[in-house]
Order: sequence, then C-alpha cells, then structure tokens
Amino acid sequence: MSTQNSAERSADDEQDQHDSSVEDESPMEDGQAAEAVDPHVAAGGSGREYAVLAVITGVLGLLAAIELMLDYLRITADPNYVPACDLNPLIGCGMFLGSWQSSAFGIPNTIIGMAAFPVVLATGMMLLGRARLPRWYWRGLLAGATFGIGFVTWLQYQAITQIGALCPYCLVVWLVVIPFFVHTVARSMQNGALPVPDGVRDFVVPNRWLLTVIWYLAVIAAAAFGLGEAWLVVF
Repeated sequence: MSTQNSAERSADDEQDQHDSSVEDESPMEDGQAAEAVDPHVAAGGSGREYAVLAVITGVLGLLAAIELMLDYLRITADPNYVPACDLNPLIGCGMFLGSWQSSAFGIPNTIIGMAAFPVVLATGMMLLGRARLPRWYWRGLLAGATFGIGFVTWLQYQAITQIGALCPYCLVVWLVVIPFFVHTVARSMQNGALPVPDGVRDFVVPNRWLLTVIWYLAVIAAAAFGLGEAWLVVF
C-alpha cells in the first residue's frame, strides 16, 4: 500500500511539474509572437529604420536634384559652361544635361526630383514622429516609389548603353532610390497596402537589405560590363 501511495504521489508531482512548465513556456511564445508583429507598423506607422531611410533619401535626392537644376540653368545661359562635376569623359554631368534623356517628359528631369523628394522627406519626418499614415497614403507612396525606380532603371540603361557615361549626381539618386523602393515595398506588405501571400511577405521583409545589396551589385555589374573600355579613362 505504501509503495502504491508513493508511486501515485510521484506521478502527481511529475504532472504538476509538466503543467508548470507549460504555463511558463506559453507567455514566452506569446511574447515572441508579439515581437514578430508590430501593431504600430500594421496600423500605418513604421520603425525608425524606414523613417530614417526616407529622410536620407529625401535630403540627398533633393540636394542632387537642386545641383543638377543649377547646372542645367547655367548651361542653358552659357553653352560653353563646364559643370564642376565634369571630371573626365566617363564621369560628368554636362553630357547628360545636354542630352534628350535629361528632359524625358518634356521638362527637365530635375524638376520631377525637386517635386518628389520633398514628399519623401516629409513622409520620413512624419514617421519619425510616430505618425500612422492611412493605407491610401502608403499606396500612393508605393506608386511614387515604383515610378521612381522605373524611371531610374530607364536612366541607368540610357547612361550605360546610349550616353556611355555616369553622372555623379545621378549616382546619388540611384543610391537612395533603390533601397527606398525595396523598403517601401516591404513596409507596404506589412501594413496591408500591398496584399501578398504570407510566404512572399515573410521572404521580402526580413531580406530587404539583402535584396538592396543584390540590386546594387547588379547595377555595378551592368556598368562595369556595359561601359567596357571606357573605364580605362578613369584607371
């Protein structure tokens, strides 16, 4: 009898320990799940990373657009003017500002940049202030970012295959627009502005910087092979 009672007490103790272990593990799992889904982002806000990226994109993009606009006005007033960024036959702004590609829509491309980048900058400032933007705003921002990356990709193609040169201020725009587009897509997936399957979102969001680096490498490779012997002028 004593042996049976001891066995029953031992079984009860093991069950209590198991129940206690389950209760201790549940809050941890709930906490981990809570960290995976940020309610602020889901409600239209963003983390500090995206907000800072938007501010940097807006500032650098706007400065590059202003500098290009000033050089455009100087060249228009004086066809013999040589921009300070004209370093050699491969690196310079003058050959771009004098091409038809510099006014692809009938107006200087710099005007588009001077209108668009302040919006990006203002968006970043609002997000830094923990603002939660409506879904229609995110969709508009995504549409603008998509237009921007499409236009930049077209200009990259023109620079490498047609003009055969690289514009320093254009490179600054390329540098900021690529990560801004990738991260805007990721944030739009998170807050529902861009509905996608869970698998796509789970791949893009955590790998957004990896995708950015791959995109950079693709552009560098295209410029390296596309410009070919023109690099000998630099090196």
